[in-house]
Amino acid sequence: MKAFVLKRYGDQAGMHAADLPDPQVGADDVLVEIHAASVNPLDHRIRNGDFKAFMPYRLPLVLGNDLAGTVVRVGPSVTRFAVGDEVYARPDKDRIGTFAELIAVHQNDLAHKPATLTMTEAASLPLVALTSWQALVERAQVQPGQKVLIHAGSGGVGTIALQLARYLGAHVATTASAANAALVKELGADIVIDYRAQDFEELVEGYDVVLDTLGGTTLEKSLRALKPGGKVISIAGPPDADFARELGANPFLRQVMNALSLKIRRQAKRRGVTYSFLFMKADGDQLRELARLVDAGAIRPVVDRVFPFEQTREAMEYAEKGRAKAGKVVIAMV
Repeated sequence: MKAFVLKRYGDQAGMHAADLPDPQVGADDVLVEIHAASVNPLDHRIRNGDFKAFMPYRLPLVLGNDLAGTVVRVGPSVTRFAVGDEVYARPDKDRIGTFAELIAVHQNDLAHKPATLTMTEAASLPLVALTSWQALVERAQVQPGQKVLIHAGSGGVGTIALQLARYLGAHVATTASAANAALVKELGADIVIDYRAQDFEELVEGYDVVLDTLGGTTLEKSLRALKPGGKVISIAGPPDADFARELGANPFLRQVMNALSLKIRRQAKRRGVTYSFLFMKADGDQLRELARLVDAGAIRPVVDRVFPFEQTREAMEYAEKGRAKAGKVVIAMV
């Protein structure tokens, strides 16, 4: 099969097109012919080696964390899927590699593609939709009438999180550029804060939940927007000990992660709120629920641009340099 392979950590120069053997298919695996994949900040962070201390990938490595495609083979223990099914997935973190023509995915991490979407639209969803679900439904348990602040509402996660928060009945604020104000309002924002001209921490207060997608000073300022007992859930901030336990990390690595998040956790405690780091996980059941919401019209994908497979490196560069106006960058294999 053809794939784009990372041969060394670093910049784009470490990734090249290559011919690789077809994936092996285990008893619970589904072999998928990939029609489309999408680019996520996670791909750049893995490429740069940001996670190699606690998620050591063996190089050479095929990047890519989202897919939509067609089932071409199933393992003997597979019961949920058959050859010809149209599916979408975020593979498990240890089995990534969607910048390729084929991938083997465990049946528990796979779901039937939303019927109302094209392959390119479906490929834009799994990672950002699962992130939004696991932050707002699973961890924050957002209830109708609660106030939720979502940073970078026009980004990949933001465009889906806004729609999900609206579906859950929340009052939603978001940060975005003035150029994207109309889009994020359409997606579910009640309040739009122009991050270039306004300081969000001076305009919102008493919020129940903040979904932080930016980290840094934005994360620290977000604590001020919360009411006592509120929660900030970050996908860009420092990892914490709970994340280390989820990884099954050794005691030393747990201490390291605990130290990395000590400052923000102390700041949160002083304000009577909580901080937690979210690294989303593959989950086919959640993708099935999300597909139902998509087909019911509650959530729609936002795709900025589609690149052909042979321009995978260009797609990565386009996304990394922030050229996307809103939503996801997708790579079309077929």
